[in-house]
Amino acid sequence: MEPFVRHTGIVAPLDRANVDTDQIIPKQFLKRVERTGFGEFLFFDWRYHEDGSLSPEFELNAPGYQGATILAAGKNFGSGSSREHAPWALLDYGFRAILAPSFADIFYNNCFKNGILPVVLPEDAVAQIIERAQRHPGCQLTVDLEAQTVNDSEGFSVAFEIDPFRRHCLLNGLDDIGLTLQYEEAIRVYESRRPAWKRGVGAKA
Repeated sequence: MEPFVRHTGIVAPLDRANVDTDQIIPKQFLKRVERTGFGEFLFFDWRYHEDGSLSPEFELNAPGYQGATILAAGKNFGSGSSREHAPWALLDYGFRAILAPSFADIFYNNCFKNGILPVVLPEDAVAQIIERAQRHPGCQLTVDLEAQTVNDSEGFSVAFEIDPFRRHCLLNGLDDIGLTLQYEEAIRVYESRRPAWKRGVGAKA
């Protein structure tokens, strides 16, 4: 998993509350078993017309938000079913951080496991970020996990809180497998001391 230390990128404003996981990645796209390839289906029902053409009314389709890597959204982002495909789609599209006043718990946890930083900010701070991104498409923010701040070059700055363990994992690019592999040598030593029959050594097929 790619570490997240400090990231600067274009902000895409999604001024909507209660964006659920079926809106993030509709159920018809959940048949894939790979983690990649979901970005093109992100917000599918909002991004596209029925004929497959892009909808100019949807925020993320505006030219100024192309290449955005930070998403600013309304409260309760990621509600609904617990599909892990939602953070997969966001990451595959290019988002590394999501700023919102609140997140659904399961979605919030899944973000950390997939290298996305979900940042909980005061509602007025998110509203200010969204308003600024709407007025100045292409504006950038820096999300600094080490310093636990979100800031820009114009003097805007707001601090955020994060669980120390989750912070550690993201800073070091550790998902559940990575955490386990930190103890690879201890696991190897433990396994080497077990009786051969417990390790399957010499077992008949």
